[in-house]
Amino acid sequence: MRLLSYNIHKGIGGRDRRYQLERVIAVIEQENPDIICLHEVDRNVRRSRFNNQPKIFADYFNMQDSLYQLNVKLKTGGYGNLILSRWRFLSQHQISLTNKWRKARGAQIVMIDSPEGTFQLVNFHLGLAEKERHWQINHLLTHRLFAEGNGYPSVIVGDTNDWRNTLAGGKFSEHEFQEVTQPPSRYRSFPAYMPVGTLDKAFIRGAITIKHAKVAKSKLAKQASDHLPLVIDFHLNGAGEIS
Repeated sequence: MRLLSYNIHKGIGGRDRRYQLERVIAVIEQENPDIICLHEVDRNVRRSRFNNQPKIFADYFNMQDSLYQLNVKLKTGGYGNLILSRWRFLSQHQISLTNKWRKARGAQIVMIDSPEGTFQLVNFHLGLAEKERHWQINHLLTHRLFAEGNGYPSVIVGDTNDWRNTLAGGKFSEHEFQEVTQPPSRYRSFPAYMPVGTLDKAFIRGAITIKHAKVAKSKLAKQASDHLPLVIDFHLNGAGEIS
C-alpha cells in the first residue's frame, strides 16, 4: 500500500508564486498513491480562483472515500486538510488541535478498511511553536476519539513544522510510536526548491512493516508547492522495519 502526505500550499508554487493546481495533481499522479493526505487545501478562496479544491481532487482521483477538514476560515472560504482513500472509511472523526489564541489547527482520524486489514490513519498540520506542537500531540494521543483505534495498527502523517526534530522523543515515544522519517537528513522536504527541514513526517505503531519511504524530488515537485511530498510504502503484516 502506498500513502502520500503533501502540503500543497493551496496549489501555489513555492518560488514562482503561481497558482497552478494541475502541477500538484501531476506530482501526486506520478507517485500513484492509494491514500492521499493533503494540507493547506483551499475552498472558495480568491487566491485560488474560488476553486473547490477538495472536490477537484476527489473528482480527479475518483477514490472510494474522502474527508475534508476546514481549519482556517477566511473572509470567503478557507483552507485545511484532506484525505482521499482507495478504500472506504469504517469511521471518521475530526478534532481541533487549536491551542488558545494560535492559528486554528486540526487532525483527521479515520479507520480504513484496506485489503490487508483495518488500520487507523491520522492526518494533521501542526503549529509553528514548539511548545504548541507538543501540546497538540499530547491532546491527540490522549483524545477519546483517537483511543477508539487502540488495538489497531496506526499511521500518523502530516506537516509537523518540527524543525528541531523533537516530537519523536516526546509523547510519540511515550505512546510507543516509531518515527518512519528518520534520520532527518534523508527526509528533508522544505523548502521544496532547496530542502533543509524535515517537516513532513510519519509515525507508526503496531503491526506495520515499512517497505520504503522517500521524499519525492522530481523537477515538477520542486515547482508545484513550497513542500515536497512524503511517500510511504507499507504492509500490515509485522513489526515496523524502516528500509
